[in-house]
Amino acid sequence: MEKPLIFLIDDDHQVLHAITRDLKSQYGKEYKIISSSSAHQALESISELKNQSRAIAIFISDQRMPEMQGVEFLKEAMAIFPEAKRVLLTAYSDTQAAIEAINRVQLDYYLMKPWDPAGEGLYPVLDELLSDWQANYRPEFKGIKLIGFQYSPFSHKLKDFLAGNLIPYRWLDIEKDPEANLLLQLNRLSLEDLPIVITEEGEVFIQPDVYSLALTIGTDASVTTEMYDVVIIGAGPAGLAAAVYGASEGLKTLLIERKAPGGQAGTSSRIENYLGFPSGLTGADLSRRAISQAIRLGAEILSPKEVLSISEMDNYKTITLHDSSSIKCRAVIITTGVDYRKLDTKGISDFTGAGIYYGAAVSEAASCKGQDVYIVGGGNSAGQSAVYLSKFAKKIHIIIRRESLLSTMSSYLIKQIESLPNIEVMTTCKIREALGGNHLEDLLIENIKSKSLDRHKAAALYIFIGAKPFTDWLGDAIERDVNGFIRTGQNLRSDSRFGEFWKLKRDPYLLETSIPGIFAAGDVRSGAMSRVASAVGEGSMAISFVHKYLAEN
Repeated sequence: MEKPLIFLIDDDHQVLHAITRDLKSQYGKEYKIISSSSAHQALESISELKNQSRAIAIFISDQRMPEMQGVEFLKEAMAIFPEAKRVLLTAYSDTQAAIEAINRVQLDYYLMKPWDPAGEGLYPVLDELLSDWQANYRPEFKGIKLIGFQYSPFSHKLKDFLAGNLIPYRWLDIEKDPEANLLLQLNRLSLEDLPIVITEEGEVFIQPDVYSLALTIGTDASVTTEMYDVVIIGAGPAGLAAAVYGASEGLKTLLIERKAPGGQAGTSSRIENYLGFPSGLTGADLSRRAISQAIRLGAEILSPKEVLSISEMDNYKTITLHDSSSIKCRAVIITTGVDYRKLDTKGISDFTGAGIYYGAAVSEAASCKGQDVYIVGGGNSAGQSAVYLSKFAKKIHIIIRRESLLSTMSSYLIKQIESLPNIEVMTTCKIREALGGNHLEDLLIENIKSKSLDRHKAAALYIFIGAKPFTDWLGDAIERDVNGFIRTGQNLRSDSRFGEFWKLKRDPYLLETSIPGIFAAGDVRSGAMSRVASAVGEGSMAISFVHKYLAEN
């Protein structure tokens, strides 16, 4: 744990050296002593220390300094570190200024120079002040700070990236948190610069994109091998399972993810039907465990990195990334999963990321405290999100077109929803329009049977209306069904052009695509079962087929 600071300022170098020596001798084990002979430099230093979330226990400042009087320095320092104790060093002629400073800057004590010996004139005073400070001191969050507007799509994107990659951060709402405005002023920034990210080291990034942010905070690893045995594209449950089994079986394995490991399952607030976890676990927990396991076994992970294309030559595959870099490998497993289907109702696109979210958006849950929240969709993802959000929101409204949830949601979730008094299921309803200013404020909801139309106050809307495979990036290279899911194994034989694209004497392996050595697993595959357990099973099974393919080549 970092030591709190004692900050000393005096323009007399001889006095500064003497006091610094005394303070280090007495308090060096518990506190770090920082000294400066310049008031302006000192103010710059404490601004940087604020960015780094350092704790200053006490300021000790000389009154008579050429750049700035001690009282003026303490006044400015107090605005940045209001909890720090304040001590003024004075000569006899400065007594009146010190007395006035007691009210002006809430001065805690003034010391007349000289005070030798320190054991009688200095330490007893500081001991009492430090003891008082420690009694009220609460360590500040050490890590990344994200400052922005609550209903900013840009801020939401950064929050989702940090939360999805399991990176601790502190969110500061510029409209609600005084510290957010203070940090903006200290770094000489304006509202137009938001959102900003301040790292643990105090570096400030203005409106960073997720790729540059990943590079800065060290989540974006680099490729270490010229040729991989297998590259897995997509770090959902299927991709993570493939990475674990590939690495554990001695394959040089690389996992590439465009957003955050875990996929849609990783955003789930509670997975209760996964084998071996009787009390359930969050998607983030599952992702964290799988990532740690894969890395421990030797898999490499690139995230966030987006794959643009796959090409093949002489049985080797080349994967091209969004930054035009390329990776070579012998086999590929596509586990890119699915994207949420978009709701094309009037007004939805206007407030996406500003009160309207696709998926669980766990990062926004706390902002719903005590308010009305709406969820569209009747599947398990919608149910899990409703149960989770019910801990924060005053009321959760689940909007579905059907008469009930029975045909679309697991019974255990239906029972949970029925047991929670602040969840209401609005059957045979649909949204006609989303309304608001710079963020969602109201929803027009129509009853399909009665055709009645009512306006409802809404703090947030979460959309779960099904999913489509994330395969558009593949172009025409790999065969897919009419819905865009990747055909594999015997399903390829139903294609009238099978003889044109499949030239091997053997049949495609169960999870093999129309290109030998490229496999698909999980929700992206045609005919797959949309369950976490089945995705994990397919991901691990794909590795066995990779072994067979590599043995042939």
